[in-house]
Amino acid sequence: MSDVAMAGRRARGGGAARRAERTAVSLDTAKFITRNIPNFEILNEEALQIIEWNAETVLEEVGVNFLENPGALALWRAAGADVRGERVHIPRGLARKLCATAPRSFTQAARNPERNVEIGGRNLVLAPVYGPPFVRDREGGRRYATMADFKNFVKLGYMSKWLHHSGGTVCEPTDVAVNKRHLDMLHAHMTLSDKPFMGSVTEPVRAADSVEMAKLLFGADFVDQNVVMTSLININSPLTFDSTMMGALEVYAKAGQAAIISPFIVGGAMAPVTVAGTLTQVLAEVLAGVAYSQLVRPGAPVIFGAFVTSIDMNSGAPTFGTPEAAHITYGAGQLARRLGLPYRSGGAFCGSKLPDAQAAYETANSLNMALLAGVNFMLHACGWLEGGLVSSYEKFVMDADQLGTLHHLAKGIAVDENGQGMDAIREVGPGGHYLGCAHTQANFKTAFWRSDLLDYKPFETWDEEGARDTEALAAERVKKQLADYQAPALDEGIRESLDDYVARKKAAEPDAFI
Repeated sequence: MSDVAMAGRRARGGGAARRAERTAVSLDTAKFITRNIPNFEILNEEALQIIEWNAETVLEEVGVNFLENPGALALWRAAGADVRGERVHIPRGLARKLCATAPRSFTQAARNPERNVEIGGRNLVLAPVYGPPFVRDREGGRRYATMADFKNFVKLGYMSKWLHHSGGTVCEPTDVAVNKRHLDMLHAHMTLSDKPFMGSVTEPVRAADSVEMAKLLFGADFVDQNVVMTSLININSPLTFDSTMMGALEVYAKAGQAAIISPFIVGGAMAPVTVAGTLTQVLAEVLAGVAYSQLVRPGAPVIFGAFVTSIDMNSGAPTFGTPEAAHITYGAGQLARRLGLPYRSGGAFCGSKLPDAQAAYETANSLNMALLAGVNFMLHACGWLEGGLVSSYEKFVMDADQLGTLHHLAKGIAVDENGQGMDAIREVGPGGHYLGCAHTQANFKTAFWRSDLLDYKPFETWDEEGARDTEALAAERVKKQLADYQAPALDEGIRESLDDYVARKKAAEPDAFI
């Protein structure tokens, strides 16, 4: 065989090997992001001081409601607050003083210790969509979510390299009774994935079930001494803390488990239309919520949350990826860092009904903004569609693929000897090319982020393969990932104890669908 033929065979063989490597089943999960880039700070010192002063003025003069929770009122009264009925007026400086006992960062343990995450500091942990009652896929369209859908999303999250966290209510399984579905959801996270997960918050008893199931999974002593769950505690903006969410917060705080204290704000409807006004309300609500967690248990781990969008003033529908949302997210990040708390915000937000161009534009704006805002825990990082009403299969894998760009952006620019590339410049010289030089050969596998989804083939190849758009490619990837899924190993004794707990709890009461 000629040298040319041999070279051609080696080239084809090498290409085949690289293609096989790219298409092989991989269960690797990237380590949580540690930023090597600066945070974008939009507020100057004067603006920050004004917002902080105004937030404490709101707490003292306007106050916050703690509804149907006499225990909370008693704790506030004992701490020195002025309690009038269910309205708590918090003297200037008291909430901030109470917040000082919350940790600046903490580790959330996964049942696979290699997938533990550090929440706080320069780190960013990515978790999937949370809460939609509907799902959508290319074949079945939009429909109510089921437990089968929930399990599929947990599997997709487990198979997604760039996701660090399994999340919580990745969709709301409407075919299971409301009072029992949390058991099945927790069971799915605990058995179908070995990434960290979130606990239930829809009733205090469901939060207690979450803690008990975590003790079966990790061991009671381990749970007593480590954070194994985060939970999402939404504030009923404006300035209202209901007994359901606060009851769940109390359960988690007493157990030493983490809570995201997060106002749920649609600007213009639940907060002022101005950025500074909204930031004032966000800070006031977070101060009150975090302070209360510390009244329950000093040192309880908490995260400063900010879920903020605006509304279309013509239709009243929420809007995403807008400049105002970016301003608020950047500003809230600065306020969180000054308070010394981990920060939750951002996500793959969009208002589109389909995983289309609108979804891509709004999502890209939201994801990149959150990276630069210094977010430490990003819920809704993939799968969000239709303003959070829908968990989309195709968008889940589209977003999860793009999360790889955040990992690479966060690395910053290497200026070590290899990063400078001087050997390559000397080797190639004027008029040459870098494809075959030693530096390129040593770095080509890791030099550039590569999408596992998007199509960069020549037009002719793309056309011959069916001229597939990104949604079609994503639908194929969903099928492949679900087909390739392999459950992580779990001790059979632990599995049996979880199965038994769920079965006993379900049998103990009748189904309730409201």
